[in-house]
Amino acid sequence: MHKVKKLYFPFTRAGIQELLAYRMNFLCFFFGELFYCFVMYYVWKAVFESSGSGTFMDFSMNDMVVYLFISNVTGFITSSNVCEQVGDEIKDGSISMRLIKPVNCNLSYLFKELGQLVVLLTLIFVPMVLGVEIYRYCVNGFIMFNIVNFLLYLLSASFAYLISFYLNLCFGFMAFFVKNLWGFNILKKSLIKFLSGAVIPLAFMPNIIKQILELMPFASLSYTPVMIYMGKYDTQQIVFNILLQLFWLMFFYVLSKLIWKKAIKYLCVQGG
Repeated sequence: MHKVKKLYFPFTRAGIQELLAYRMNFLCFFFGELFYCFVMYYVWKAVFESSGSGTFMDFSMNDMVVYLFISNVTGFITSSNVCEQVGDEIKDGSISMRLIKPVNCNLSYLFKELGQLVVLLTLIFVPMVLGVEIYRYCVNGFIMFNIVNFLLYLLSASFAYLISFYLNLCFGFMAFFVKNLWGFNILKKSLIKFLSGAVIPLAFMPNIIKQILELMPFASLSYTPVMIYMGKYDTQQIVFNILLQLFWLMFFYVLSKLIWKKAIKYLCVQGG
């Protein structure tokens, strides 16, 4: 443990410093996402009002508000930009400096992102959850916060982040072959945002499509933690979905190792 701390905690500090160094960029991105949540709020409000029913697919409008904000903040804390880091370092040649360091390359990326995650949890996650719970109390007249669901949500969100990290790491290693991931990355982000239920809850999909998407790794990134937080899953569903997250985590972890062994042979430094 001491060796890990000595080798990798400097990467964590670097991640914190990097995120705080560009505070205006960080704040603009945050308020942009917050604005997106309010836009979607009015979109779904119009949908529910036009439907003539107070509920849709077991979701009320109040549930939809909670889903929008919790799925958005979950996306913040579980997203990974390791794909962009790997791609940029391969493109400008700086990956050669990372490879000669006496550390595990993948862990150096992971611990750097954990530093950024600390900032996100402190400045975004805690205020957002407090705001959502205040909203639920004002609407319902009583405290709806469930500590058990919240702890299970944190567990599920932790697995979701690790799945996201190793999935993006696998995708980032494509840069060894195609050299530039900019276009691929835009496509990947759009697909993941839709297939993970961040845009439309998977519960609103046709039943067959919903069942397929729930088994895919993308649902584990956002939909599963949010449904646990909202208490939409019973005990059996929670156990099944967390085990499913563990399966996808192990799958992408092993896959990243296999791709790394193959990809490192194709290293071609373009910038340095």
